[in-house]
Amino acid sequence: MLEVGSLSIDLEGIEEVLLTKWKQIRVNIVAPLLRVAVLICLIMTLMIFVEKVFVGLICLVVKVFKLKPEKRYRWEPMRPETSDLEIGVLSYPMVLIQIPMYNEKEVYKLSIRAVCNLDWPSDRMIIQVLDDSTDPVVKDLVGLECKIWKSRGLNINHEVRNNRKGYKAGALKDGMLHYSVKDCEYVAIFDADFQPESDFLKRTVPFLIHNPEIALVQARWKFVNANECMMTRMQEMSLDYHFKIEQEAGSSAFSFFGFNGTAGVWRISTIADAGGWKDRTTVEDMDLAVRSSLDGWKFVYVGDVKVKCELPSTFKAYRYQQHRWSCGPANLFKKMILEIIANKKVSTWKKIHLIYNFFFIGKIVAHTSAYIFSCIVIPLSVLIPEVEIPLWGVAYIPTIITLLKSVGTPSSFHLVIPWVLFENVMSLHRIKAATTGFLDVGRVNEWIVTTKLGDGSKTKPSMEVIVKNAKDLRDAKVIEPLLGDYKKPQVRTWQRFHLAELWMGVFMFTAGFYDVAYTKKGYFIYLFMQSCAFLIIGFDFIGTYVKTS
Repeated sequence: MLEVGSLSIDLEGIEEVLLTKWKQIRVNIVAPLLRVAVLICLIMTLMIFVEKVFVGLICLVVKVFKLKPEKRYRWEPMRPETSDLEIGVLSYPMVLIQIPMYNEKEVYKLSIRAVCNLDWPSDRMIIQVLDDSTDPVVKDLVGLECKIWKSRGLNINHEVRNNRKGYKAGALKDGMLHYSVKDCEYVAIFDADFQPESDFLKRTVPFLIHNPEIALVQARWKFVNANECMMTRMQEMSLDYHFKIEQEAGSSAFSFFGFNGTAGVWRISTIADAGGWKDRTTVEDMDLAVRSSLDGWKFVYVGDVKVKCELPSTFKAYRYQQHRWSCGPANLFKKMILEIIANKKVSTWKKIHLIYNFFFIGKIVAHTSAYIFSCIVIPLSVLIPEVEIPLWGVAYIPTIITLLKSVGTPSSFHLVIPWVLFENVMSLHRIKAATTGFLDVGRVNEWIVTTKLGDGSKTKPSMEVIVKNAKDLRDAKVIEPLLGDYKKPQVRTWQRFHLAELWMGVFMFTAGFYDVAYTKKGYFIYLFMQSCAFLIIGFDFIGTYVKTS
């Protein structure tokens, strides 16, 4: 009892009333809503589980019965040039090779050198270095490199545009308009940090030559800096699963998968028939793949052909990359779903695969379940004791899903737990990006391109292109610091922190403590570990650091 003048306040009574009201609200409103959320999350978890088992079984069958692409499709080695010089050379089709780049100071030589060393008759290939660089120093260096290789007899052209409309899609589209391309049958595309082996064309082009129904041959990525830091190791685990399981299953069962934007060879007539490169989203590669598939074309993934490339090793670069990779597909799904449904050229089975497996499960449900279930519903179920999550849904099924996804990189199996925690943290950004893309609002067309580090030990400035709030990439404005005018940015201590991750870390730590002290559901071990993952990333203790002075 608290007395204030002539007033007496019963604090214990007020506390009891408030607790009673909260209990009523919790039992009658909060708990039922949370149970609905639990049910939805369990359904999404089962959907993901079925999808992972399905693609896993497909890959198992392919491996057990050794159903390599060379068995499923006709493939013959290219005729040796030395057997009959004239006939041998003419048996090689004209191939266009495009290397789109933008201010790639650290890696431009790598891709150009690798492409120029391809084992293919020099008069049967045209190399286009599609250079959209705004830094005159880098542009001159790229031009000089092209001149060096041209003097050695290579048909290499340094193509420079007077604008950057459409960005990568615009550059690829403009490159196809050159008169010299008219005789080319196929086009191979490599991003600036990709380094194909010398036999790349000889191992991929025969699929296109002998199988007129095939439009795309996709190779696998091999990461040169996978061991640079913990973050790159975990990226390798995710991408290895994508290539070894998802791409393999899509290729084997449906002859369809998402083009990865690089390390692939297209039939040029397919690109034209599908309407060419479009810049309506930030995933022009996936856009073209879906449109080509709806025209009835087939794709083949050749996992034995590997192309070296670089993983982003700074958290800032990786976060922006994941935003683009999550936002773009959701935006494309919204723009193409009616077109897919109305299509008459492909079977209903393939349309279901496109809508349900490829887009809905892979691009929407996967991100939603990882964040909502693992980072929101589970900790809330600790704070709301009336809500229970079945053990199979919170432990057994997620564990099986994790084990199925870890088979892509057996050498990193010991990193499974930190990998899951890291993926849960990244799901915060992915679900935000996917929502932005699906609603077509905010940063839907934000495009940030960071230069590749090449040699991460070297000191270099960071060059970025930032596009914000543009209705279409063609209307976007470019903001870029040039290399010569670079000044070290003044970053305050608080600006280095990631507040969303810090708040999530505090929330999950609180839920873990509450579980230990009160509800005792046994989730505290996971909650404390996930909290630590959020806090580590929130304080920016992940990835590599690049000196800026």
